[in-house]
Amino acid sequence: MKDVYFSYFMFSLLGGVIVAYVARALLHGRARHARTDADGGSVFVNKASMELGYWLLRPVVDLFSSLRITPNMVTGFSLVPAFGAGVAVAFGWFGLACVLATAGSLCDLVDGVLARKLGTASDAGEVVDAAVDRYVESFFLGGLIVYYRSHWMMLVLTLAAFFGSFMVSYTTAKAEAMRVDPPRGLMRRAERAIYLLVGSGLTGLSKAIFADSPSHALRELPIIVAVTTVAVVTNISSVQRLSAIARALRARRPMDAAPPPEHGDGLITKSDTPARLV
Repeated sequence: MKDVYFSYFMFSLLGGVIVAYVARALLHGRARHARTDADGGSVFVNKASMELGYWLLRPVVDLFSSLRITPNMVTGFSLVPAFGAGVAVAFGWFGLACVLATAGSLCDLVDGVLARKLGTASDAGEVVDAAVDRYVESFFLGGLIVYYRSHWMMLVLTLAAFFGSFMVSYTTAKAEAMRVDPPRGLMRRAERAIYLLVGSGLTGLSKAIFADSPSHALRELPIIVAVTTVAVVTNISSVQRLSAIARALRARRPMDAAPPPEHGDGLITKSDTPARLV
């Protein structure tokens, strides 16, 4: 089977979902969701797209709930299609990689919504989910690194996207560890996934359309644009987020950073020294 067929399938499915959601919105209004209302979307993924995504997941979550499928089962299973996507993209099967990576990303969304529906959300579950997310993302980007191992410019861009993606996630984890509200920033996990998935799916089409073209860049332009966007925006966002965290920490002025009180001659006696430093 030709790789382009997988791209045809994905974009036909996407078109059908969009048409169904538009019809639903016209008849019953937008499918509002608490998380989309709180998040509000961003420059890279707007609120309407997020509402469509959660609307699409609702029947899947209801089905899994009725079948007594746990969030941890969904989280663990997401590694399977994600690994397959990494292997597919490493061999240049971008259409197939799009199908498999989409399945993995949907599992990533479903497990959180399912956990909240079942009332089983926990800090331990969030730790597992975050760890699996890093693996899922690294499989796809790792596959791209293997694929572009002989094209040094794309290899550098893909490595930049890889490190930038992890730094965005790291800044969120660091902010939470330091008890600072995580800066919003750009190109978060869902946004990165969408850009890479769309770029991969379109590349399956462009490779078929421009199969006879001698230009490698023309044949794979969509994934090149997607990787470049992720590489540039994630690294800029990481610097901005780290700067925001540093400012928030400096603004705290913790009491234990204040100089100890002076006694008479300005010398500190042993009794003035905290017991933990003695």
